[in-house]
Amino acid sequence: MKITLLTVGKVKEKFYVQAISEFSKRLSRYCRLEIIEVADEKTPDGASDAVTAQILKKEGERLMKNIRDDAYVIALAIDGKMLSSEQFAETIEKLGVGGTSHIQFIIGGSLGLSPQVLSRADARISFSKMTFPHQLMRVILLEQIYRGYRIICGEPYHK
Repeated sequence: MKITLLTVGKVKEKFYVQAISEFSKRLSRYCRLEIIEVADEKTPDGASDAVTAQILKKEGERLMKNIRDDAYVIALAIDGKMLSSEQFAETIEKLGVGGTSHIQFIIGGSLGLSPQVLSRADARISFSKMTFPHQLMRVILLEQIYRGYRIICGEPYHK
């Protein structure tokens, strides 16, 4: 299985880079992992709805250029379905057993994801009703993918 994280913006903080690197290394025994970053737009304080829509559109266009037609696309969205770790693992396993060879997870920037990207997604998931920095969300997502593979393989992992 190939897993792609398609994300807006770069990871700047060293501790996030280290955590992403660690989970990428751990995941290498379970799947082929790819992380694609697209440029984010500067969001001015107090941006109007029109400016916000324009920013989302630009970031969305960059994301859409990297979404594969043959991939199953899962958007991380605050209005997405919340899953337990076991349900998340089951989702990955069912996709693989069903013949899906590529899953793309999409993490938006500070404003979220454009309507175009959300409409392309095959599924939407949410990790919380809270908002997290998109850099931290990468770490959380990678950890949950790793946990999911451990669950799928019947290997022990913290509960």
